[in-house]
Amino acid sequence: MKRIFLLIICLAVISCKGDKSTDTEESTPITDSIKGEDLLPDGLVTAETVVLNLEQANKLVELPLNCIETEYPNKLGQTLENKEALGEPHELHPAFYGCFDWHSSVHAHWSLVSLLKQFPDIEKKEAVREALKNSLSEENIQGELKYFQRKESGSFERTYGWAWLLKLAEELKTWEDPLGQELSANLQPLADLIVENYKEFLPKLNYPIRVGEHTNTAFGLSLAYDYAETTGHTELAELIKKRAQDFYLKDDNCPVSWEPGGYDFLSPCLTEIDIMRRVLPKNAFSLWVDDFMPQLKTKDFEMEVGEVSDRSDGKLVHLDGLNFSRAWIFYGLAHQYPKQFGHLKSLANEHVAYSFSNVVGDSYEGGHWLGTFAIYALQEARKKVSE
Repeated sequence: MKRIFLLIICLAVISCKGDKSTDTEESTPITDSIKGEDLLPDGLVTAETVVLNLEQANKLVELPLNCIETEYPNKLGQTLENKEALGEPHELHPAFYGCFDWHSSVHAHWSLVSLLKQFPDIEKKEAVREALKNSLSEENIQGELKYFQRKESGSFERTYGWAWLLKLAEELKTWEDPLGQELSANLQPLADLIVENYKEFLPKLNYPIRVGEHTNTAFGLSLAYDYAETTGHTELAELIKKRAQDFYLKDDNCPVSWEPGGYDFLSPCLTEIDIMRRVLPKNAFSLWVDDFMPQLKTKDFEMEVGEVSDRSDGKLVHLDGLNFSRAWIFYGLAHQYPKQFGHLKSLANEHVAYSFSNVVGDSYEGGHWLGTFAIYALQEARKKVSE
């Protein structure tokens, strides 16, 4: 009976455009005004709020700023159609050749934009602006577009890199700065191509990919959905809603006790929750969680942090990323539905606190991408509770 009711709600909401799917609980907004005794050594808050302050931003900005022009070592992930397809990273990807691989370079650029928007007076603001202007020039983006238009590039960075490209496009689109608008226009042709890739691929994907690494379907849908909502791309948003419901609506009893896997930087269970909280109305989502992961609603819900044994190992350090990605999902739930999930904030804080001190000064295996995950988690922590 619950399943039938849930399906009815989901069908009804397709034609309803006004549902914001939020609680109406009053809550204290997140601010940068915090008491000194609440601070961890790295400037984070242990209780109700985690805050990324200017001092930490000045440290974090070094990671993407340094890596976007670091060409080697490099993992191209390229399918070669012939020997002429060989080339150095900067030749193949004139905009996104650094940071070890293409998707890391893309989200490093997102990190720079995000930090500059949050902290306009960041110490290296001029260096950041110059780096962004050089990378995201119209000429360089046309070079990236050319690579994606190759016959052998159809599955390149599907869908993890695609999702981060749209996240970067969204961040630029909402940057009220002449440079932001210039770079947004430069990037738009590539964003449009990625949207077309999603529209072509999603209807053909019969089964979701439920892993804790790059190819996770739910993660790719979540970031793409945010882009569609922010930019008013109704067709993409409706497609993602439909496919998310096709993939996940009937899921029960996610085996969260099996997590984490040894190389996970995403939680298969939580990423699914993250997309479903976006595409389902409030009551339908609550019923769905009751079937999928009911323990999440209990006030004493616990989830141990992912422990990293060797941060110089590029795979094992993934677990630091897992802690950050879990945290941003917990924050998202707590802010959207504070009555049901507000207790998850402290759990998110625990996950951030475990891994944050290891981000700055980490080896390149983690440093080239973990900064982004930390910034994204702390950006989610700063958001206000939905009214």
